[in-house]
Amino acid sequence: MRWAQLSLWTLGAAVALVAITVLGGLALYTDWLWFSDVGYDEVFLKVVESQLALGLLGAVFLWLVIMLNIWLAVSGRRHFRPVTITGDFMSSGRLLRYGALAALVVSIFTGLALGAQWLILHRFLNASSFNLNDPFFGLDVGFYVFTLPFLQLGYQYLFMVLLISFITAAGIYYFFGHLQWQGYRLNLRRRARNHLAVVLGLGFLLRAAGYQLSIWGLLFSRRGVAFGASYTDIHAQLPATRILMVLTLLAGAVVIVGMFRRSLRVAGGAVALLLVASVGLGWAYPSLVQGYQVSPNELTLETPFIRHNIAFTNQAFGLDRLIETEFPATYDLTWEDIEANRDTLDNIRLWDWRPLRETYSQLQEMRLYYSFYDVDMVRYELDDELRAVMISAREMNHAKLPTAAQTWINKHLKFTHGYGAVLSPGNVVTPQGLPDFFLRDIPPRGRSEFILDRPEIYFGEMTNDYVVVNTTEEEFNYPIGDINAYTTYDGSAGVSMGSLFNRMAFGLRFRHYQLMVSSTLTRESRIIFRRHIMDRVQAIAPFLKYDGDPYLVVDDGRLYWIIDAYTVSSGFPYAEHHQSGINYIRNAVKVVIDAYHGYTDFYVFEPDDPLIQTYSKIFPTLFKDKEQMPPSLVEHVRYPTDMFQIQAEKFITYHMRDPRVFYNKEDQWSIPNEILETRRQPMDPYYIIMRLPGESTSEFLLMLPFTPAERQNMIAWLAGRSDGDNYGELKLFRFPKDELVFGPMQVEARIDQDSRIAQELTLWGQLGTQVNRG
Repeated sequence: MRWAQLSLWTLGAAVALVAITVLGGLALYTDWLWFSDVGYDEVFLKVVESQLALGLLGAVFLWLVIMLNIWLAVSGRRHFRPVTITGDFMSSGRLLRYGALAALVVSIFTGLALGAQWLILHRFLNASSFNLNDPFFGLDVGFYVFTLPFLQLGYQYLFMVLLISFITAAGIYYFFGHLQWQGYRLNLRRRARNHLAVVLGLGFLLRAAGYQLSIWGLLFSRRGVAFGASYTDIHAQLPATRILMVLTLLAGAVVIVGMFRRSLRVAGGAVALLLVASVGLGWAYPSLVQGYQVSPNELTLETPFIRHNIAFTNQAFGLDRLIETEFPATYDLTWEDIEANRDTLDNIRLWDWRPLRETYSQLQEMRLYYSFYDVDMVRYELDDELRAVMISAREMNHAKLPTAAQTWINKHLKFTHGYGAVLSPGNVVTPQGLPDFFLRDIPPRGRSEFILDRPEIYFGEMTNDYVVVNTTEEEFNYPIGDINAYTTYDGSAGVSMGSLFNRMAFGLRFRHYQLMVSSTLTRESRIIFRRHIMDRVQAIAPFLKYDGDPYLVVDDGRLYWIIDAYTVSSGFPYAEHHQSGINYIRNAVKVVIDAYHGYTDFYVFEPDDPLIQTYSKIFPTLFKDKEQMPPSLVEHVRYPTDMFQIQAEKFITYHMRDPRVFYNKEDQWSIPNEILETRRQPMDPYYIIMRLPGESTSEFLLMLPFTPAERQNMIAWLAGRSDGDNYGELKLFRFPKDELVFGPMQVEARIDQDSRIAQELTLWGQLGTQVNRG
């Protein structure tokens, strides 16, 4: 009966394993087809080969080590009497077989976990130099970004190997009587003692290496008044850790000798003394130095370390390249000044994207199944003038289809794409309070610069479902009055569904049997998936961090998405982390996606960034030079909002370059609040077109004001430049500290105090209208 139950369990486990293997293999196969379709099959193969190689190497090594420990524990003995109620004997061969199976399971899961860390290995093997050394150990920053994570991974893996080895060997010896507790005394037979002594000795050796890793990790200490190694870390923790490293090696030698000579008390005493030393040297001594030497003289002793923190944080976030200029706060505005800055005044934004999206929805969605997900601001040269243009894609929203119409055919074969976009200037409102459309309606009509040859949107921000094209079912294209226009996809995207195997593979992947049996699919049919632009880029290059605001542009009759991609790290020494967890960022890559064909291109815009240099070595076919990007698209790149926000949040503290000022937080700034709709919230960076002081022409900027901490007046404002040779430049304009410059909330208060405006707001509220301030 027991063997029958065991057989059923074995059969069930085998079936589950086969099912998991088949489904995993099909997912891998369909992914390979997709990567081949988008032209990045080499990237896919590199990742898969790396995961398999690293995972297999780690699994095989662990399995061999476990089997070595089992063999050493059982060799020379034919039978063991296990401590069980049955009293059955177990042969050494049988134990080896069971041990091999258990070791295989543990090794497979370990290999899977280790294989997932493939990027750490490749970053180590292809490391680039930052040409910047840390102030204490003289190591290039690249060591901390690329090499140290690999060493830490190796340390964790080897520690796990030794821990499993010790548990395996000790467990075998215990259950078969070679390791016993007799009261408070441990009794070990010679083989067990010698075996465990070697494992413990290797453990002590590895722990000594771990102390060296912790020494390098001091540059990421949070003990002092600023992030990074502090006075206590360098003058107390560092020497204490070095002493502990030597003591660990000595203790390991004593443990090995003691166990080999059957002197367990000596071995135990060495371990106990090491623990006491770890507490005393590793914790108590640095705490005493911090409390009694540093705290009473903190500013004096910590000044050099604060200076390192300021310098490295500014470099890590690109703030060292920021250009500062004083801007006088004068109140002698003249008509001549207004005329001289007419281009700036003419381009004042009148539309906030939130109410504009609602306006677009009311006027331009046309049918219930269309939606405008977001409104972006871009710029165009129109009539020899730089204009800020608001743009939004009209995307297909399956959730808006009537429930009865949300069939498999409608969602995946018929309603396959959105259609067109809406554009309007950001600085113009019609007498009726509406946008002045540059592009509108279905089919699209408007200014000749924006007429679309391919208005269909197969890839966007709302395209979450796969679709199958070139079937016998015509695709809905756009409505014409009471009838509809239909089309057939003429693009290049999609994986062939011509073979039965592919249909079965994708049917199992998406859990849709219709893909296997539907007669609407032909040999020319293709499946297009990963159509959401963020899913698309993250699948191709998951090691990049992407801006949360992709934007749409019209170029040469086509629609393109542009996404800013960042190289980030949390391993930049002495640089304080942002709340997102990173302490290094560069806007190294611009990604362009064709909304119709799905072409996805990665262009390097900051080739000097060591991280993108390393990724380019790992994936030599993935990235393209900036010069390969069509010039008409280069004109649309802009300073990215997420990076600008991160830089601004770090700058409100790290603009204080003097250690004494930094320590006392004498000049702490803040990001001001604004009233949006009916609530108060921190201001978001926003795009404008204006002429900067000292410049001759207007340009496209991302800007944000600053106020002193706990104050409302404006102290400075930051601009991220986007045009021409000035692209990527940060420029700060400081106002005099002895002059009052109204901040956003003070302007809001002045608006509330204006009797005419207050009267209008009150009147609108009485009429049942909700006033949204923006």
